[in-house]
Amino acid sequence: MEGTDPVNKKLAAALSGSAVLVLALSGCGGGEKDNKELDAWAKKVCDLVPAQNKKITAAYDAITKAAEDTESTPAELQKADSQAFQDLSDGYKARATVIQGAGAPPGAEDGARKLQDAVKQLTALSAAYGDMKTQVDKLDTKDQAKFATGLKDVSAEMQKVETQRQTALNALKELESGDTKQALADQPGCKQSSGSPAASAPATNS
Repeated sequence: MEGTDPVNKKLAAALSGSAVLVLALSGCGGGEKDNKELDAWAKKVCDLVPAQNKKITAAYDAITKAAEDTESTPAELQKADSQAFQDLSDGYKARATVIQGAGAPPGAEDGARKLQDAVKQLTALSAAYGDMKTQVDKLDTKDQAKFATGLKDVSAEMQKVETQRQTALNALKELESGDTKQALADQPGCKQSSGSPAASAPATNS
């Protein structure tokens, strides 16, 4: 689609570059310590990671696919991006809910503070993607020039969201440390996520 496709490719690139948060649960390492309470906590978190990861990964893929489809009309592009942003918002909100429900990791140093910080940052990231959806929904699909300009604004906004994503990732890495990291690494759900392309992306350093 002339005029809009290059802009949407930039948008897709921004999203792809942000990769996918796997709750920093990338199955890094493993431990021999036996802590049943901590293992139970890790299971609560990791059992839902695969489904959440699948939803978020699919959303990023959908935006990339829409950007590469040169036959898409502005309305089709808007619909695809809008749904993807909604899915990203829902996905990160679900992760915040899961962590909040699991509570602080048993025995973790300063666990309560780290938990609340991670929940706060994930919730903020979810809200940011919700705002992105609203911005996309307001694009003028009947005027190609205005639509292209609007996509540029969306792409620029994505840079701000990337900063929030980095902040959320750092908060999750703080939550996942020491024995907590080992307990998570031993859970099948988190091991499954570590095998996904998202988990091997640069943004999820192990």
